[in-house]
Amino acid sequence: MENEISYQIIGKAIELHKAIGPGLLESVYENALAYDLREAGLSVRQQVAMPFYYKEIQQDIGYRIDLLVENSVVVEIKSVDKLAPVHYAQTLTYLKLSGLKLGLLINFNTFLLKDDVHRIVNNL
Repeated sequence: MENEISYQIIGKAIELHKAIGPGLLESVYENALAYDLREAGLSVRQQVAMPFYYKEIQQDIGYRIDLLVENSVVVEIKSVDKLAPVHYAQTLTYLKLSGLKLGLLINFNTFLLKDDVHRIVNNL
């Protein structure tokens, strides 16, 4: 199920990137991709609060998942010159905190989007 959803997300992200190109703010890509995914019939939630628990006490720290698609795939959107190891770690942490298995880290600030789409798996 997650794999099928991720293929749809990647396809829509590539279409979006071809239409508007690199160099815009992350929020532009987030909102446009969310729109396209909803138009494709997928359930999409934006800026989903991710609580952090430490010693069984909830800490309202302000972590937010950019997009949560079909309540099963986390999408972290970036628009940076180059992804850093912390971006991969952030996406994996969101997966661990949410108990979900699959995340996509997508950097829209690239010449070919397919070169900067990364699948991240939480091996629960």
